[in-house]
Amino acid sequence: MQLAEEANKPGWWQRYHDILPGWFSMYVSLEGAASLIRSYDPHFVPGLLQTEDYARGVLKSGAIGQTRPEDIERHVALRVQRQELLTRPDAPRFWAVIDETALRRPVGGPEVMRAQIDRLLEATKLPNVTLQVAPFANGPHPGTYGPFVLFRFAVPELPDMVYSEYLTGAVYLDARAEVATHLEVMDRTAAQAATAHRTKEILRDLRKEL
Repeated sequence: MQLAEEANKPGWWQRYHDILPGWFSMYVSLEGAASLIRSYDPHFVPGLLQTEDYARGVLKSGAIGQTRPEDIERHVALRVQRQELLTRPDAPRFWAVIDETALRRPVGGPEVMRAQIDRLLEATKLPNVTLQVAPFANGPHPGTYGPFVLFRFAVPELPDMVYSEYLTGAVYLDARAEVATHLEVMDRTAAQAATAHRTKEILRDLRKEL
């Protein structure tokens, strides 16, 4: 009954209803309720770790049919507010694997990318954040097919859930077999990626190249 009551309460993100697609509203809700968030992204830095300028560059590049500057700024504000999740008292554990491609793709120019890498290095100091880079040199891995996020909840009644986004929407998977497959892919991708310690060295080296 408590879970049902909580689910029916309007979330803070409702103030962004004018620019927030319905299919992503559920994502923000799950993000706030999860005890563990694991993500793999081959294209961009995860939204929870993006700087404002980096987020603005990413959003502008994908603003097909939504090019109003005020809409872009609202999306940036939403993304920044989501990031408060990582430093709240009951913050979830966030474990992200980022492909080296995402870090070498220039967004907003060298200055923006330097600041973004600094942001990632700062995030590695948080006790609840684990960050790994999947380097080119390590070859292909199971996660190369596309980005996805896996949510795990502290409440036993809630099953693990996988979020996978496509061009105009997203799918949410909770079937046990599908979630198990994604979990195995995530585990293998993390095992093949650089360790958290080595990732810091990779980030520092990438920053020097900019």
